Amino acid sequence: MIALAAFRLAAYIRSHRVYQALLLTLAVLAIVHGNRAPRGAEATVLVDGAILLVPILAWTARSLLDTEPDAQREMSAVQVGGRGREVAAGLLAAFAACAVFAALGLLWGLLLGITGAPPSGLLSVALVLYALSALTGTALGALTSRVILPSPAMSIMTLLLGFLAMLLVGATSLYWLTVPLIPWMKAANSGELFGQFTQLAAISLVWCLVGLAAYAWLRRRT
Repeated sequence: MIALAAFRLAAYIRSHRVYQALLLTLAVLAIVHGNRAPRGAEATVLVDGAILLVPILAWTARSLLDTEPDAQREMSAVQVGGRGREVAAGLLAAFAACAVFAALGLLWGLLLGITGAPPSGLLSVALVLYALSALTGTALGALTSRVILPSPAMSIMTLLLGFLAMLLVGATSLYWLTVPLIPWMKAANSGELFGQFTQLAAISLVWCLVGLAAYAWLRRRT
């Protein structure tokens, strides 16, 4: 399974699709961190960066999963010993790619987005948040990949609408029905990030796992 995940990562890089996500990531980071945030605004800047990366990370996961031709995917399932292993390898490769871009976003934010060192505890919170951002992108990208939505137009529209739905629902009292992107930003802006961290992280993790489980269920015969 690990070998298949590495093979898919290598294929994603060789196909040059990785550069699409890289350029989008660099563009967003350059805009978000165009100026260093003043002291006291570190949490806001880092959280905003993690949230705005979600659609790009979803694009990354979707592109990686779509790189392998359908016939090759069937052969991979046979070679690794079943559909479940093949699905897991794809998700692992997609998460690894998303994690790299998320790490780039966090590093950029720490080096060029804030003034001085982050306050005590913020770095740990940021690490978890960017990992959740990568996991969210993986789930959203997987659910909009070609094997689930064969139409490229429908796939892209669903990806964008899925992200917008997260934002819209997250702005209401029903934020727990999805990955709470807006509550993360509100908590950072209001200075309540540490107090709400456990709740928001738990909700985010649950919905990411639900999304991945839904993808695995939909892939059980395809």
